Amino acid sequence: MELSVVIPLLNESESIRELHQWITKSLDVHKYKYEIIFIDDGSNDNSWDIIHELAEKNSQTHGILFSKNFGKSQALHAGFKESKGDYIITMDGDLQDSPEEIHKMVGTIKAKKLDLISGWKKKRYDSILFKNIPSKLFNWAARVVSGIYLHDFNCGLKIYRKEVIKNIEVYGEMHRYIPVIAANEGFTKIEEQVVKHQARKYGKTKFGSDRFINGLLDLITLLFLKKFGKRPMHFFGFLGTVMLIVGFGFTIYLGINKLYFNQGARLISQRPEFYIALTTMVMGAQFFIAGFIGEILISNSKEVKRYNISEKTK
Repeated sequence: MELSVVIPLLNESESIRELHQWITKSLDVHKYKYEIIFIDDGSNDNSWDIIHELAEKNSQTHGILFSKNFGKSQALHAGFKESKGDYIITMDGDLQDSPEEIHKMVGTIKAKKLDLISGWKKKRYDSILFKNIPSKLFNWAARVVSGIYLHDFNCGLKIYRKEVIKNIEVYGEMHRYIPVIAANEGFTKIEEQVVKHQARKYGKTKFGSDRFINGLLDLITLLFLKKFGKRPMHFFGFLGTVMLIVGFGFTIYLGINKLYFNQGARLISQRPEFYIALTTMVMGAQFFIAGFIGEILISNSKEVKRYNISEKTK
């Protein structure tokens, strides 16, 4: 098996047959051995019926149905787990990604021996105000923070070596940052390739404007996990130490001041320095406790199931 095409989707019944035909036509021309894996993320239209029908007619086509909507990251995780190809291609199910780009991307990843290639929709057919401009700002922030120079982190069309997707975990809403996750695991041979973007033909986008805010929050989480994910005490312990030093410093100051420079009849508890010392010492202790809890969770962590599969095609 050379290629696995993984397609997560939600309520895309109008485009599935057309997309399937487009993919098979594009890949058959180049005589690839391939499979197509549709992951229905809890659609409430007849998407699964169409996927099941295609799987019955075509042995190269497979389907996975979630029991409810778990999100794109979980759909990709399930698709990655099932894929058998040497190279795994991801694309969206809305006909905005062109399957004709796959052959060029496969040629590039083989020739340059890359770990992954991310598509770059240089010319977009989305709303300028509500998608293009926010997307550019989001991608700029992601480049600056992650240090990975990609113009379009959220492009659905990507290609990976099998070793990459079998050694990374995609969870939450981290599908935007698979290149960052891969780089954190040592797969740093990453490039991008300009791909053709199609205007949306059916339906409407399933993502709202909140995805950009959520995306930036996820990026901060990812960078924290990259640096301190396996050693949380280094982060919380440092903050706790700083807080305790400040607290003990004010405590010593208050004691010396009261003993040797008598500040009148005013009680120590009536001075603002007392509350600064008390607050910082309590916060310091809490940071240390958080660090210990983090270390315990890591030492006892096991893989957590993130979705329920309702049905699979043979």
